Amino acid sequence: MDEVITHKCPNCGGPLTFNTESQQFHCDYCLSTFSESDVLAFEKQQQTTAEASDTDDQQTRSTSPSDSAASKPAESAIDLFLCPSCGAEIATDATTAATFCYYCHNPVVLSGRISGEFLPDTVLPFKIGKEEAVKQFLAWTSHKKFIPKDFFNKQQVEKLTGVYFPYWLVDSTLNGAMQAKATRVSVWRVGDIEYTRTTHYSIIRKGLLTFKALIKNALSKNQAQKMIEAVLPFQVNEAVPFKSQYLAGFQAEKRDIAYQDLKEEITRELTDYTGSILKQTVSGYATVTVQRTDANITEETKTYTLLPVWLLTYRARGDKKIYYYAMNGQTGKIGGILPLDKKKLGFLSLGIGLSVFALALIGGYFLLWL
Repeated sequence: MDEVITHKCPNCGGPLTFNTESQQFHCDYCLSTFSESDVLAFEKQQQTTAEASDTDDQQTRSTSPSDSAASKPAESAIDLFLCPSCGAEIATDATTAATFCYYCHNPVVLSGRISGEFLPDTVLPFKIGKEEAVKQFLAWTSHKKFIPKDFFNKQQVEKLTGVYFPYWLVDSTLNGAMQAKATRVSVWRVGDIEYTRTTHYSIIRKGLLTFKALIKNALSKNQAQKMIEAVLPFQVNEAVPFKSQYLAGFQAEKRDIAYQDLKEEITRELTDYTGSILKQTVSGYATVTVQRTDANITEETKTYTLLPVWLLTYRARGDKKIYYYAMNGQTGKIGGILPLDKKKLGFLSLGIGLSVFALALIGGYFLLWL
């Protein structure tokens, strides 16, 4: 069962959200701010008190929202949970790990989806808040002349959402080897005769290579994968040990791609990188043709992490294609596929056509008088 939790303010009991500017946890009700250690200490105390006072633990569990929250089996496409604040139903898909209650707007974390084998090792906290993300979005769209107005109207902009997406980070050390054929060409002349000599070489390169933070997508939603690739890279060295409190105020996806399923792809990618790096050590030849590359991984460390992205999606009426705007929640890098307003383009084309036609008429008129 997935437990639905809201991280509470130690002072007033209101919901806590993560403040990107202060990198602390903020209560919108009493305006208090808390460090990670403050929140953890308070929640540990609350848990100890609850366990001590629970004289009928079995009965309580049988009627608590956490057990009744999942009203559909895990394999269902849509799961329903109960909001711990207002009791309303929250609908999510199978990979959602954190979201909002649509009724009371309190942030909730589905803790069962970020526990056990799905517990992230690290999280890269948002550094850009929503206010700044909206500001940058409007500044970016202001330079795009043919975007439909409803793509950046107030109602649409309010849908800009901070989402943590799941990724595997891979550190690897390997023994690499490359075999290649190379040639050198010499040309000289004796009198009227030109001579060309081609010398062939066998090239062997070996070395110990280390790769840090190879980022691999851990979510099978193709559209989401494209969105994230548009805003890479992240400064993953700034990631911190995972705590669910960092998800408060944002949405989050859990991984649905196991590391083992990526193993073959990662090995192939590392082998390609190895061949490219070793080839760069070969110089002074006319041609170099790689015949074989080997990569024997001797050490490998994988880290399951959550990376921050501000996301906005849009679908125009009568258009099945989904357009999106994405911003790296750490660095501010922007990417997206934008819709075009066909009416604006039509009016522009018409205006250009009329202008050309008018110039042609004027030119013809003067020609008649020459």
